[in-house]
Amino acid sequence: MRTRGNPLGWGALLITTALLVAGCGGASDDAQDEDPAEPAGTKDAEVAESLSLTFTPEDEATGVVPAEPMTVEAEHGSLTEVSLVGTHGSVVDGAMNDDETAWTTAEPLGFGKTYVFEVSGVGADGETVEETSRFTTATPQRRASVRMNVPDGATVGVGMPISFQFDTAITDREAVEDAISITSTPETDGAFRWFNDSWVVWRPEDYWEPGTKVDVDAEIYGKDLGGGVFGSRDRSASMTIGDKVIARVDGSSHEMTVSVDGDTTRTIPVSLGKPSSPTPNGIYTVMSEHYDYTMDSSTYGVPSDAPDGYEITVSHATRMSYSGIFYHAAPWSVGDQGNRNVSHGCINMSTRNAEWMMNSSKPGDLIEVVNAGDSELEPTDGWSVWQMSWEEWTSGDQGA
Repeated sequence: MRTRGNPLGWGALLITTALLVAGCGGASDDAQDEDPAEPAGTKDAEVAESLSLTFTPEDEATGVVPAEPMTVEAEHGSLTEVSLVGTHGSVVDGAMNDDETAWTTAEPLGFGKTYVFEVSGVGADGETVEETSRFTTATPQRRASVRMNVPDGATVGVGMPISFQFDTAITDREAVEDAISITSTPETDGAFRWFNDSWVVWRPEDYWEPGTKVDVDAEIYGKDLGGGVFGSRDRSASMTIGDKVIARVDGSSHEMTVSVDGDTTRTIPVSLGKPSSPTPNGIYTVMSEHYDYTMDSSTYGVPSDAPDGYEITVSHATRMSYSGIFYHAAPWSVGDQGNRNVSHGCINMSTRNAEWMMNSSKPGDLIEVVNAGDSELEPTDGWSVWQMSWEEWTSGDQGA
């Protein structure tokens, strides 16, 4: 017998099913809005972190370069107190940054010494952290000092090069150049050139402009210059570029023509080196000036009592080269001055003219010698850097 279904029963079933489906759908939407495993309102809350300190150099470091900055940096908090103390209790100066998250030394350290950081700070979690860190600076195999030719505070000529002479061989030339700062107003382009492993010179591309202010800083102390050599002391000097003074000396006319900023101011009769000892042709730079200076041939290998030797004191002498070339007072050759070349290589002139030249010139002024013979001035003989073109000066072929 067939039984007929109840329409109300099917309807109730459909309604119940719809409610169940609707209930499942509602539960799914609620699950996307809120993770039942994480209480509402805590998902985006930041967790406060403890202070982390970073020391430079790291703890127990050795061979540390004393000129480098020593630092301590704070992460997730700030510094409250920092001290850096040396072996014998000396406290190192330092400075904190504005937000008190970093401290840096403000002075170089000593060689071969142990230093200890003592640091305290507070983290984002409110907890205080205290740490210590120690390191030892390098002990040089050798310390290098440097001499500069710049007369501090002086007014110099437009040809003035800047010479740095070290007392030991340098293997890391780049470290030396990085340690030297040459700034000028107006700004002037220039470059270094090494003539050997202990002598480097900086010069502009062209002659300096009169009125230029120049500051030179050789900050070599504590710097690693290679091969176990460290700089022993900083050097600094300032100079001002004066008038453009050029003395042009012609060996065939036996005259020196002096110009200041392009205007001729004096023509001087001179006598240059005789054929057996000619004055080298080239562009010289005034190096130094001397009163009552003794000229002695033995200083360049000729005994003063030899047939061509000499030892004589002159009232006014201006050095032009390392090899002993001067322009100077020579009252004994006044009759030859303006007529013939009779000297041992120097430029002879009367005492009056030598005095005038000394009063009118300064280190860095230029002397151009022409028609004096077959000899040519070497760029390494004195400050004779203008014997080289800019292309030669900046070439990679530099002194060993």
